[in-house]
Amino acid sequence: MNVIVTGGAGFIGSHLVDRLIDVGHEVHVFDHFQAGNINHVHPNAIIHEIDIVTDNLAPLFQKIRPDIVFHLAAQVDITTSVARPDQDAMVNIIATIRLLEASCQYRVKKFIFASSSAVYGEATQLPITEAESVCPISYYGLSKHAAEMYIKQFHRLYGLSYTILRYGNVYGPRQPSTGEGGVVAIFNDRIIADQPVYIYGDGEQTRDFVYVNDVVDANIASLRKGTNQTIQIGTNEATSVRQLVDQLEQIHQQQVEVIYKGARSGEVKNSCLDNQKAFNELSWEPMISIKDGLSRTYDYFRRQTVPETSKKL
Repeated sequence: MNVIVTGGAGFIGSHLVDRLIDVGHEVHVFDHFQAGNINHVHPNAIIHEIDIVTDNLAPLFQKIRPDIVFHLAAQVDITTSVARPDQDAMVNIIATIRLLEASCQYRVKKFIFASSSAVYGEATQLPITEAESVCPISYYGLSKHAAEMYIKQFHRLYGLSYTILRYGNVYGPRQPSTGEGGVVAIFNDRIIADQPVYIYGDGEQTRDFVYVNDVVDANIASLRKGTNQTIQIGTNEATSVRQLVDQLEQIHQQQVEVIYKGARSGEVKNSCLDNQKAFNELSWEPMISIKDGLSRTYDYFRRQTVPETSKKL
């Protein structure tokens, strides 16, 4: 099949591109490389440097005639969403609408969307199920939910099939540690550099950390399953930020200095995703434990810090 992956040079997107090519699909990467890394893109991927917010998408869709669109490109930083809700909306809502329009025009068979557990806000109970009320407390969560609603409306009006995947906190190799980044990447970067890690709040806030390879598995399953469904992709296990540091400290085999700072606006206290629907609809379940995933991620970041002279020896 001909497949488009938006954000295909990004953290999750590049891993998805690798897998899609490995199983025989022709993959077109849409990315503007402001956040994505071209060095992470599979050499057999067809790269289109494009801004999906402003550039004309029709000529590329007409040329590619994609069967599937995986829409992973997004503004993912909650702090940025609070500071710049207009930018957040342009990237996460307007770009999604533009892709949906092109997908309908060129008869895409399925639109697979990377959403987030941030749509729930503060959950009323844990683990969260897909039946939980949606009440985001950040513009990021709000923009992701708005995109979900547009996807469902395009299905109702034009018959465009979809799968919406609400991710937990995805981590793993290639995750950027710059800016706000992902907490696992940031902690690894600082721990390996023998720098203190910063915890915002009391450290008891919990997240559902899901390894990137497992998330890719869910996306691949969505090619043929989970049609017109919204499905959570998580481990059904809550890990506190303090526990995360403790596990990384064990892997690092040295004490890690922790500095506590004030809690940040727009971040939920606790999150943990029930994955029964993913099992039922996608035949999916996470295969990588938090211990194994953190170890793999630590090893990746450790390799990135090896000096070039050492690599040549």
